Amino acid sequence: MTARSAGADDGSDEALALLREAPPAPPEHETPPAGGGSAEPGPPSDRTAPRRPAAVWDDARAVAARAGRAAPGHSHRVPLESALGEVLTQPLTALTDLPSFDTSAMDGWAVAGPGPWAVRDGGVLAGHSAPGTLADGEAVRIATGARIPAGATAVIRSEHARSDQARTQLQADRVVLHGQDIRPRGQECRSGDVLLPATALVTPAVLGLAAAAGYDELSTVPRPRVEILVLGDELLTQGLPHDGLIRDALGPMLGFWLRALGADVIGTRRLKDDAGALLAAVTSSSADLVITTGGTAAGPVDHVHPVLRKAGAELLVDGVAVRPGHPMLLAQIGVGKHLVGLPGNPLAAVSGLLTLAEPLLRELAGRPKPVTYTAPLRNEVQGHPHDTRLVPVVHRAERVVPLHYNGPAMLRGIAAADGLAVVAPGGARAGEEVEILDLPWSQAGSGGGCFT
Repeated sequence: MTARSAGADDGSDEALALLREAPPAPPEHETPPAGGGSAEPGPPSDRTAPRRPAAVWDDARAVAARAGRAAPGHSHRVPLESALGEVLTQPLTALTDLPSFDTSAMDGWAVAGPGPWAVRDGGVLAGHSAPGTLADGEAVRIATGARIPAGATAVIRSEHARSDQARTQLQADRVVLHGQDIRPRGQECRSGDVLLPATALVTPAVLGLAAAAGYDELSTVPRPRVEILVLGDELLTQGLPHDGLIRDALGPMLGFWLRALGADVIGTRRLKDDAGALLAAVTSSSADLVITTGGTAAGPVDHVHPVLRKAGAELLVDGVAVRPGHPMLLAQIGVGKHLVGLPGNPLAAVSGLLTLAEPLLRELAGRPKPVTYTAPLRNEVQGHPHDTRLVPVVHRAERVVPLHYNGPAMLRGIAAADGLAVVAPGGARAGEEVEILDLPWSQAGSGGGCFT
């Protein structure tokens, strides 16, 4: 599948050219963390068990998806207003005909037989009881959505009819066709028709259809419950960085991102670099998925691996051959309960979200896998010798433009991006097709100037 249609080039080349002079980002292990915890693995430590080889990026995503599918399934019945964003577990079957009676599609006149017509007093309004029968040659005023009187053969729009001065006789300005502007009972569906299959995502339009079809509740897969644990002694929640302290970039970002992926975020907690506090938080959480930030490497305050061992967790993915973000991990910490450990650097954490959390949450929520597509690169992208790279891009004139400021600690590139290009080891040439991971809120090609 090729790239989605995008707007024409918008003159952003000058901005891009200026930013090409920016110095290249340092290697990941040299980049200071900006969201808590160590950036990349350091020297081996007696605190850590021997690591298995990092998983290939595609394989890691497949493991995460399988973990989600293997978790016990759940279903619940919820009021319509609580079902938005969840997935149907039963087909949406019409409980009534739609419309449930013959209705007027327009404001105008209900008429019986050929004209001219004698005008009956009164009128027919929506929501009122059944009107009296019209005899041949009679007309009565009718409102949009009102029930068609028995005997009526057509509706004439107000602007297409005229009455005499005494308002006792009606004539049409054009030919009147039998059944015109009448919505017959069952035009949209009959009672028992399947309107949507199980596995359909409940969108605002689905809620409207369900209400019209007679539903007060829907049977859906509940959103997976997620708790976020932001780790780090160095993190500030407000004000400017100072005295070796930095702002927490992940706490404000992750909850909204996870909700966009279909999760119910039940809380965000900030913890100091304390192994005991982390162990207590992980083992006491009621969430289906615990997300941690930082602490996944092998530094002196990287407590995630030791805590998982103490908790008796099973490591399903321990490192992924992807840049940024290769010290990410996925563990099963109980029946149907998982933990995704994200690196502390913000863009590395985004990489972990899309690599491990997204496929896991998608399966837990019963959502379908997004349709993958490719797009040609406008510029060459340097690759890592052995690892996949995820590079922020924008859609421009049927191509994708790689954005600068794409180091693991940087958010400037991803903040302006439509998605991430999946660049295989070794890099990609200009014009080469690459897979694109859309961001949940992106509208390809809709942006104005390119700022990174």
